[in-house]
Formats: sequence, C-alpha cells, structure tokens
Amino acid sequence: MSRFEQSLASPIGPLTLLADQIGITGLEWRDGRKDGTPILLQAAGQLTEYFAGKRQDFTVPIRLTCSDFQRTVCAAMSAIPFGDTRTYGDLATQLGAPAQAIGQACGGNPVAILIPCHRVLGATGLGGYSGDGGIETKVWLLRHEGAAGLLI
Repeated sequence: MSRFEQSLASPIGPLTLLADQIGITGLEWRDGRKDGTPILLQAAGQLTEYFAGKRQDFTVPIRLTCSDFQRTVCAAMSAIPFGDTRTYGDLATQLGAPAQAIGQACGGNPVAILIPCHRVLGATGLGGYSGDGGIETKVWLLRHEGAAGLLI
C-alpha cells in the first residue's frame, strides 16, 4: 500500500501527517513532503483549524495498524472531550487494564493530537508525552484547549 505525506506548520513546530489510501496512519514532528491527497489535505485543514481555535474534534478517517488493546485505548482517548482530561487510572478502570499498560499505549499513539493522548494525565502530575518537545508540548496543547486550570 502506498504511503503519502503532508507537512504543515504549527505553533508547536513542523508536523507531517502520514496516510495511505484508507486514512491517516501517523503524525510526526518534522518537515516532509506535500503529496496533497484528499485525506491528507482534509487532515491538514482540520489541524490548521484546531490550532486557530476553530475546531475541537477531528473527523478525518484514521487507520491504526496496531494491537486490539492499542485500538481500544486510542478509542478511549478519542472520547475525551476537548478541554477535558482523564488520568491513566481513569482509563485503566474504564478498560479493566493496569494503568501502566494504559500509559504505554498512550505513549505508543501513532496519531498524536488527532487522537488526543495529551488529555491523559498522571494521578498526581502531567504524566509523559511522546511528541516532540515532551511535557512542554503537552502543556501547550492543554492550555490551547482551556485545560490550563488543571496544571496549577
């Protein structure tokens, strides 16, 4: 299956969306090609709207190539509303899995931002963030969504 890329500028640095003919398969912090497929243009447009404060959710098709457990955790993260957060423990209780496994699945999220792993926090702190910039990027995204009160 062919793999396509679409780069875009963002307030958190250059991003490159990855896709095949079915949907978005990844998001990476780097410059890349601009293949301009319909799915990539739709996703880039939705991210641009998100960063401009004009979008709170994403409707672009996503195709995850991972374990069933990873898909389940990604679905749970996707259900967390804009501006809201959950803890690893909350998701662990919801999914009947250890919090450490939830944390590993969050860290393995291939489509950060579109699947909002930044909305998952530790019980007593921010937890981790695997995107470029680490915790600083997570804090930026949470502030952008109006969840900054949770950071104090």
